[in-house]
Amino acid sequence: MSDLKPILLVEDNPRDLELTLAALEKCQLANDVIVARDGEEALGMLTRRDPETGKPTQLPAVVLLDLKLPKIDGLEVLERVKSDPETRHVPIVMLTASREESDLVRSYKLGVNAFVVKPVDFKAFFQAIRDLGAFWAILNEPPVGCTRRPAGIPPAGKGA
Repeated sequence: MSDLKPILLVEDNPRDLELTLAALEKCQLANDVIVARDGEEALGMLTRRDPETGKPTQLPAVVLLDLKLPKIDGLEVLERVKSDPETRHVPIVMLTASREESDLVRSYKLGVNAFVVKPVDFKAFFQAIRDLGAFWAILNEPPVGCTRRPAGIPPAGKGA
């Protein structure tokens, strides 16, 4: 049983979804990738609570969040996640085609961890996704107490 947290990819565009998944797979990350195709589905995954503890379950290592989504847009997802004390530490990368300055400014005001404009060039897009996946899933160190592991799995370097 792995103690790696999954990557949550929130993307409604089938082409971008396919390219992003292929790039993440090429990185050979051990993290599972969970896909949500709209903001409502993403919030459902991020706010799912353990019935006994009331704590969020299976929080991701990072959320790669599209800005323009059906049902609930990326900015509202960002705002809700960052306003909840139980989920606000989850890194969120806005991964969008938008080059609007207002989207960038509002994202940072709401607490986004990074804002990445999807490159139009296939190779550049692929490389950007690989770099994002490697950084957030492997290199980034979350604050102590933010890593949720399955029961019985000690932190690295501890226990059995």
